[in-house]
Amino acid sequence: MTTRPQLLVVDDDDTILDLLCDYLARFGLVAHRAGNGAQMWAQLEARPIDLVLLDLMLPGTDGLTLARQLHASSTMPFIILTARGDAADRVVGLELGADDYISKPFEPRELVARVQAVLRRSATERPAAAPAPTARVAAKSESVAFEGWQLHREARLLTSPSGRQMPLSSAEYQLLTSFLRRPRQLVSRSELQSDASGRELKLASRSVDLLVSRLRQKLSTGPDTPSLIRTVRGVGYLFDAQPQEVPGG
Repeated sequence: MTTRPQLLVVDDDDTILDLLCDYLARFGLVAHRAGNGAQMWAQLEARPIDLVLLDLMLPGTDGLTLARQLHASSTMPFIILTARGDAADRVVGLELGADDYISKPFEPRELVARVQAVLRRSATERPAAAPAPTARVAAKSESVAFEGWQLHREARLLTSPSGRQMPLSSAEYQLLTSFLRRPRQLVSRSELQSDASGRELKLASRSVDLLVSRLRQKLSTGPDTPSLIRTVRGVGYLFDAQPQEVPGG
């Protein structure tokens, strides 16, 4: 029997919590509830959670701070659900590592579709090996190395040359794998936007630039080290490294 996905809905409005938890249950999703940050952490410690639906306007510790803490401490996917829905807030959500951003009021069925999409990516998100031109197809390893860095695919974890480990959000992971599929090739913003379309999160050109900037910071080993992600003015970006599969990694 397939285990039902466990969700955590964090919102200080009891009416919204009741409606959301009841509606999500109709689609085979088990929804737990929390009204503030303290309750959120207590729920996360009490049971395995597959995805968090996080409101930004919360009493006490605000949702922005909770999103930062959640992103920094785990690879758990989360969706921001808030009445603050302008473009600037959407960009902030991406900067915080959110897997999606849904503005209130929303269509409940659309919310379920987005939740299911993020759950599918979280469960299966792993770059598929390109078909080989011959009959011999090598199995893709769990890790890929480049310039002393190592990306652990299943854990979505990045290890630096010094051994420091950094979790990646879905957006960061997908951006890095997009670059790894095209090493030392010019990649346009439109290509990166096209790669992101499967995440059902429409990225504006500015959002792509912000994601690149965030990933570039994570891939930095110091101010004097050349960036692995080069900006080609008027064209896009070039990932200046040659990835290698890590046997048994």
